[in-house]
Amino acid sequence: MLYQELIRRKRDGETLQAEEIAALVAGITSGDLGDAQLGAFAMAVVLKGMDLSERVALTEAMRDSGEVLAWDQGPVLDKHSTGGIGDTVSLMLAPALAACGAVVPMISGRGLGHTGGTLDKLESIPGYNATPEAGRLRKLVAEVGCAIIGQTGELAPADRRFYAVRDVTATVESLDLITASILSKKLAAGLDALVLDVKCGNGAFMADPASAEALARALVDVANGAGCRTVALLTDMNAPLAPAAGNALEVQVALDFLRGEARDTRLWEVTCALGAEGLLQAGLYSALDEARTAVEQAFTSGAALERFARMVAGLGGPSDLIERAAAHLPAAPMIRDIPAPQAGVIVGYQTSAIGLSVIGLGGGRRQPSDRIDPRVGFSDILPEGTSVAQGDPIARVHAADAEAAERAAREFVAACEIGEAAKARPLILKRIG
Repeated sequence: MLYQELIRRKRDGETLQAEEIAALVAGITSGDLGDAQLGAFAMAVVLKGMDLSERVALTEAMRDSGEVLAWDQGPVLDKHSTGGIGDTVSLMLAPALAACGAVVPMISGRGLGHTGGTLDKLESIPGYNATPEAGRLRKLVAEVGCAIIGQTGELAPADRRFYAVRDVTATVESLDLITASILSKKLAAGLDALVLDVKCGNGAFMADPASAEALARALVDVANGAGCRTVALLTDMNAPLAPAAGNALEVQVALDFLRGEARDTRLWEVTCALGAEGLLQAGLYSALDEARTAVEQAFTSGAALERFARMVAGLGGPSDLIERAAAHLPAAPMIRDIPAPQAGVIVGYQTSAIGLSVIGLGGGRRQPSDRIDPRVGFSDILPEGTSVAQGDPIARVHAADAEAAERAAREFVAACEIGEAAKARPLILKRIG
């Protein structure tokens, strides 16, 4: 089968068969398909698109390009978010789902662009190993029910090479290729069910509601077409989801949430809604209200907290993280309040600007080789609708030095809109099933 012939046919808008797409992916994995050919194929997809059968075939072929995990117990369930600011949901939800009877091998990613990454957050915990060897992973999942880890070299290797070529050929933004990239890694974990959190708003990659819904529908259709029961929630990302942005600071938010010491209303609602949908897709419950009750009880009973503590210890983190978080999580040397420049009501945030400011503090990457400072970021971020007097703290900045703190404080003030009244905005915009 000539690769150039398949590229030509896709360039001309023809539909490729599953075995033809599988041959292209096999060439990606083996190296027989050159970078120039791979870039040409990606551009042909960008220009001509793929139908559902092609999307499913590409996803399945990329999933099968490496190891596909299999589990002795089940149902196997995962959650994926398209990324936002203060999105700590995975840290709380994985152990809660495990406490409800699901098997949760959650394969997560690092920060991308202005958004934070679950692995970067967890690696602010001393000793946490996000890439355990296979035997340790299986033992932990069997004993605890969950493990939040990164993609190993054996899972969906075709995706890594394909993405690297897309990154330098202006073909990253293809809905077809984004869908296959996300799902090939997720489905390689051997999932029975998946729940998706597709963010929409000024802190999301898909700011436009129509674009976010198109991505959600593509992900749901392809995942179900590949045999994984999947539903998506479109959720608002026009403000930070948690009252913190920054790696260790968000871990502290998750610990406070799991311990029941502080549960932000928006964070609670998104976490419980996603959990209920996931349990429903996994077949553990047949009614959404019953599934929601189970998730809430996993938190209020302390069962999710106990699973999280065991997962952290099982992956090399401290066994007393829950009791002595302050002794283990790194703290920034410069911490200062950010005063409100005027009196009024917080009516909105330029959320992506907050994420970019965290990167400027060292809490994210400008280049892939950059080292992250887990200490820095913002905490105590006031929610929209809060009334403030001039000089009241609207957040707290955590920085490596005074100069960085001053710069980030100015950036945060610029990203915070203070006016007369905030407009109510729905948190969960739509369910895509």
